[in-house]
Formats: sequence, structure tokens, C-alpha cells
Amino acid sequence: MREKMILSDAEWRKRLTPEQFAILRQAGTERAFTGKYEKNRAVGEYLCAGCGHPLFESEAKFDSRSGWPSFTQPADDGAVDEHRDVTHGMVRTEVVCSRCAGHLGHVFPDGPPEQGGLRYCINSAALDFKPEDN
Repeated sequence: MREKMILSDAEWRKRLTPEQFAILRQAGTERAFTGKYEKNRAVGEYLCAGCGHPLFESEAKFDSRSGWPSFTQPADDGAVDEHRDVTHGMVRTEVVCSRCAGHLGHVFPDGPPEQGGLRYCINSAALDFKPEDN
């Protein structure tokens, strides 16, 4: 496991775009159907846009028709951490990067039943994509 990455808000602001900062550091959400990876079908790996930590593999990505990139599982057991989120009058499970604690999105129990039943609903702005080498 990688060492935890802890930076000040000023350091994060230097590293991230304003949209990435709002999502990763302030638990924001991009508008549905606007993210650059929502329709991405390329083979590769999705990394944390804040720290480069591997989060999800393209094989786990599916079209949930939710408007955000959706995955059935993280890249490995230590890729993400999950926390109870009771903001906005709802009870949800927040998903954060296990290395830098950046907010990624939420996980819901409405994914494909044949693949475990989970839907990791992730903001595109929280991700970078590394295509598989051919």
C-alpha cells in the first residue's frame, strides 16, 4: 500500500483544476452526462486525479445510464475507502481515494446482480485514465 498523501488546501489548489478541487477536496459533484469518462469504452486503468492512485479497471466499468462513470468494483481491496454520508437529507456511502482521501463519488446497491450488485458512481473529474499499452 502506498503512503498516505496529505496536502494543505493551498497545495491541492495548485495541483488541481477548480472543478477537481470542488469535487475531490470539497465533496462536490459534476452534472450528470457532462463528464469526460462517462462514455469512455477504452481499455485501461482509472486513476485518482489528485494523486495518481489506481482506483478502477475498465473491465469493471458498465453503462448504468446514470450520467456518471459506473464500476462494479474497485481495482483492488485497498483502492478506495468508504464512509457513511448523511448530507443532503440522504443516507449514502461515500467513496474516497484510499491514498489522498479525495472524494470520488458514492456506491449504491443497484449495480448488475451478476457482478456483485454494486454501482460505484464516480465523478469523471476525480479520475484520470491511463490507456492499456498495445
